Amino acid sequence: MLLLKKFVLKYFTHFSYFYLQLRYRIFVALGLSILVGLMDGFGLAMFIPMLEMVGDGTASAEGLGNLAFLVKGLTILGLELSLVTVLLTMLFFFSLKGIAKFVEQYYKVIVQQYFISKLRLDNVDKLTHFQYKAFVTSDAGRIQNTLSGETERVANAYRFYMSTMQSAIMLTVYVLLAFLANPQFALLIAVGGVLSNFLFQQLYKRTKAVSKKITLDAHGYQGLLIQKVAFFKYLKATALNSVFSDKLKTAIRSIEDNNKKIGYYNAILEATREPLTIAVVVAVILVQVKVFGSGLGLIILSLLFFFRALTYLMHVQTMWNNFLNVSGSLENMTGFQKEISKQQERYGKQPLERFREGIQLRGLDFRYGNKIILQDIDLALEAKKTYAFVGESGSGKTTLVNLIAGLMPPEKGQILIDGQDIRDLDIRTYQSRIGYITQEPVIFNDTVFNNVTFWAVPSSTNRKRFWEALDKAAIADFVRSLEGQEGAVLGNNGINLSGGQRQRLSIARELYKEIDILVMDEATSALDSETEKAIQDNIDQLKGQYTILIVAHRLSTIRNADEVVLMSQGRIEEKGSFEKLIHHSGNFKKMVELQEIL
Repeated sequence: MLLLKKFVLKYFTHFSYFYLQLRYRIFVALGLSILVGLMDGFGLAMFIPMLEMVGDGTASAEGLGNLAFLVKGLTILGLELSLVTVLLTMLFFFSLKGIAKFVEQYYKVIVQQYFISKLRLDNVDKLTHFQYKAFVTSDAGRIQNTLSGETERVANAYRFYMSTMQSAIMLTVYVLLAFLANPQFALLIAVGGVLSNFLFQQLYKRTKAVSKKITLDAHGYQGLLIQKVAFFKYLKATALNSVFSDKLKTAIRSIEDNNKKIGYYNAILEATREPLTIAVVVAVILVQVKVFGSGLGLIILSLLFFFRALTYLMHVQTMWNNFLNVSGSLENMTGFQKEISKQQERYGKQPLERFREGIQLRGLDFRYGNKIILQDIDLALEAKKTYAFVGESGSGKTTLVNLIAGLMPPEKGQILIDGQDIRDLDIRTYQSRIGYITQEPVIFNDTVFNNVTFWAVPSSTNRKRFWEALDKAAIADFVRSLEGQEGAVLGNNGINLSGGQRQRLSIARELYKEIDILVMDEATSALDSETEKAIQDNIDQLKGQYTILIVAHRLSTIRNADEVVLMSQGRIEEKGSFEKLIHHSGNFKKMVELQEIL
């Protein structure tokens, strides 16, 4: 059994992937294809006795070769072998074929939609639980392209692969029926078909190679597109938009060229397939009649089966080539899923209902690859106090706060939340008590209410909490002034709002959540001094209600912090009140003087 599994995984990689996604559904779909082929074959076989009766009024089982059991079965059932009986039998088989075909086609749609939904849901779940540390070092273009455009191409890969499999099943059924009717003729046709198929192998290889190039080009294009949108203002203001557009155009032309190559190979395949097929059939008929002296009756029946078989052979070749066109996307998807699956978050079992006491950091170390970011961090943070983290760029202050927020696990040391090791906690229950505000506020293209409440049901209780959060963030009056008030749509990333308004709305969202810890990572550094001071006054009013962690560049915003933590080269250099650090830390005093705060 283990050897069989290894064999399937090695030589039927694509089938293994689809089987893992669909399980028994694949075999049901293929079984229905077999049923359709058999009913069609039995119906076609009845043409021979029908033709015999039209010719001389009688029919015999011999004209069907090894399929004679169909005519004999009528006799066993007590049915008179007449033209009416033969025609009704033919109608019976083709009616069964119609029913089986309906079930097959509809089930195919059901399974395909199940596969697409499962693929998308699995990817959403994997991305949701993707480690933050792995995410920040990942290729954003690849993630974007894989979860959007590539998903559709993989869905097509499944459709083409299953069509190939089902056509192969049908081909096999008709070939077997042809062998039953006339083994010699069938063998010659099969040999000819196999030889002609070798001619297409080089086309398949080239198509597959080009498909991989298209996937790689699509990753690059998506990455460039994300950057063009994200940095549009900078590119526009510096007249670099055209230069960057040239890079996008190069990627577009590369994708176009590769798609043309695939189209060229497909055109060759389509143009040469039928002439080759007919050439094989003509050659075999001549050999059968001229060399072996076979009768035309069995040859006609075998031809009926083989023309059906050849139709499906052409369909197999077409669908397989179509599959190869998008096989690069399938390989990318499987690779992406394996990579992202290896870097999923591991959650502890202990839930945290509320954050009440404090956070302790003991002997904390952290690094990205070989680069040391934090070393020997020991720190105690009491609940409902305000802490500020300051230091030069690259000193590790943001990374330290990210560790405290549970975004990344420490490589060495402990983080204790209310005395519990953060590794033992279900980190999601802890993070649900955290409000996180960054320099670039997150504003969704939706209403004010949905932005603040994160799509909560607009009940009277939730509406009351919504306005209370707006009041705390000092943004309620502005919202009341909008047309539509809480129902006003804010646009893409709040494009019609000022920086201060966006920041206040993001603060309101965190306060609506009923949090215990409020993290502000350079939250006001992109604002003008007046707006910064106004928001800082709002934050100061929250002091004592929440545990507030502030990563600050402008030292004027942290005067009222209970404790300032000065970072330098990944270590804590000094900590204490603002005034204490001015008198005891030369580096901190120099930073204050440079910003002309004193």
